[in-house]
Amino acid sequence: MNINELIAIIKKKLYNNFDIKEILIEDKSHLHKNHPGNIEGKFHLKITLSSLELKKMSKLESNKKVYKILSNELKNFIHSIQLLIT
Repeated sequence: MNINELIAIIKKKLYNNFDIKEILIEDKSHLHKNHPGNIEGKFHLKITLSSLELKKMSKLESNKKVYKILSNELKNFIHSIQLLIT
């Protein structure tokens, strides 16, 4: 899967499951190219969500909900996520 397909899937899943005003997804994989444990085809993403619904939850609860929605992508295509909720 390429990064554009992955971003489209992530956005669709998040918009369909939460009340979100805006999503910004940045591919940070280039920052990890030479790190041990870096796996080809798995991406490092920074996801910024603007959502009052998620902002009202504790950080732990909101992160768990997002990770559950993206469980397949995390298993197969994502190495790490930096998640910011505003």
